Amino acid sequence: MPSIMQTIEANSTLKTLATALKTAGMTDWLNKPGSFTFFAPNDDAFKRLNIEVIMEDKDKLATILQYHLVAEKHAAAALDAQNIFTLATEMGKSLSVYLDENEIMIDNAHIIEPDIECANGVIHIIDNVFLPQHSGWYETTA
Repeated sequence: MPSIMQTIEANSTLKTLATALKTAGMTDWLNKPGSFTFFAPNDDAFKRLNIEVIMEDKDKLATILQYHLVAEKHAAAALDAQNIFTLATEMGKSLSVYLDENEIMIDNAHIIEPDIECANGVIHIIDNVFLPQHSGWYETTA
């Protein structure tokens, strides 16, 4: 079974992500043994950003990409907003998990392709890029 990085490289909808991970120097991290969850923005998600400018700053790029990586494996069905409210990421901030019209949201993204099994964890393809500086802007209180 391929690693998270190998799976991303083989997926035709994740070409921008694969390039960003290589630029940020994260390929070894996503090839190493472990039990990770990676929220993978698809190419359409990256089109909403000025990714060329972000890729010029490798530290900022690495921080953004580490915000998509959780050091525990979480299947989509386990991301029930009644049980998990936040997920600690490798960059130190947490992603929010909540329900939006009975659909699970992770920060500002929908999971559009869940549970892609890998040798070192699971990938959930998402429709938005998580930006640490905007963390929490979408949260509401009931």
